[in-house]
Amino acid sequence: MNHKLNNPIWVMSSAFDKLDLPELIDKTKEVGASGIDLCVFRKDGTRQDHTATHLNYEGFTAEDAKRTIEVFNQAALHLSLGAFENMIGGEEGERVKNQNHLLKLIRIAHLLGGDANNVKVGTFVGYNHDLGNQIDGFQKNLDEYKRVFAPIIKYAEDLGVTVLYENCPMEGWRSSRYSSTYNNLPAVLAARKLMYEMIPSKAHGEIYDPSHDVWQNTDPVSVINAMDIERLHRIHIKTTRNLSTQARTDWGGMYPMQHVDADLAKAANIAIPANDWDRHHYEAMLPGFGGSDSMDWRAFVDTLQNRAFTGVFEIENEAKNSKDTGVMSAILQGFSTCVNFFAPMLWELDEKSGYSYKNERDLQIVHGKDIPVVTIDQLS
Repeated sequence: MNHKLNNPIWVMSSAFDKLDLPELIDKTKEVGASGIDLCVFRKDGTRQDHTATHLNYEGFTAEDAKRTIEVFNQAALHLSLGAFENMIGGEEGERVKNQNHLLKLIRIAHLLGGDANNVKVGTFVGYNHDLGNQIDGFQKNLDEYKRVFAPIIKYAEDLGVTVLYENCPMEGWRSSRYSSTYNNLPAVLAARKLMYEMIPSKAHGEIYDPSHDVWQNTDPVSVINAMDIERLHRIHIKTTRNLSTQARTDWGGMYPMQHVDADLAKAANIAIPANDWDRHHYEAMLPGFGGSDSMDWRAFVDTLQNRAFTGVFEIENEAKNSKDTGVMSAILQGFSTCVNFFAPMLWELDEKSGYSYKNERDLQIVHGKDIPVVTIDQLS
């Protein structure tokens, strides 16, 4: 058996959008996690599926950072920040607001200690379909990514903060009347490798969610073996059960289910999307909660340990039988199950407490001085 690396298990706060920060901290302690990836979405944002905002990001000061660190140390918890929006596509005004919001979070992460306290900032990149529909559209999206993110990553690097991209394709981000469900540039490993080549800085890396590769018929173990492990800072604990439905037989597993005339579909006896996210014939799950899934988690964790991954495992609860029920007790059961599911794989056995995590040092007050908020037009 591989040596346990004592990886921490955190919760992602998206499932607790109705709770304030003190309540969120209490629930995190209740399920046995040791940190929180705080979702800090724009309060005036356009997303409907994720709206959690667990930190007051307007007017955040060095004194606010000190108080936040004290609160988390008192609870023996660590933290990161994230807001997952379209940064290079969509309506231009919203795009610029998203970019400026990311810059605010980078500044806040710096005030909270940044990399010295393992406070990272999670984001999407998004996709520009106006460019993508042109010839060489993918390359044009890469070029747009570099134009937008090169100054952002330089800003983060100067402040000692690492920006992390998540690999969700955001397959339901646009109407099901569009044929493509590729709506976030870093959705495949090839894109991420190209992104790091275009911006070589070490101040950006990734949150890897294996569930998104599973429904794309890609083996997460192969992805871990093929990536630059130094770019990997977080693993999302979330999984997928690929469904054997008539829709998958009708439409196949390579391309998304398409929208066609409803009367025609009924006459032909084929399924069409019930909603914008109903495109790829899978069910979001949590490992070990409510049945088996379509992934070998033991092989996945063993591979991470063989590659000496020392980062955080974060539970992202989007499960139909947990988060989607809206029932707090079921949501907490899902989180607790995940902690216990991973405990024997990640932690050493202790005679008194079973498989247990050895707590990290407290968060430190690293930066005591305020720095001004910047906007993307000041960096470009």
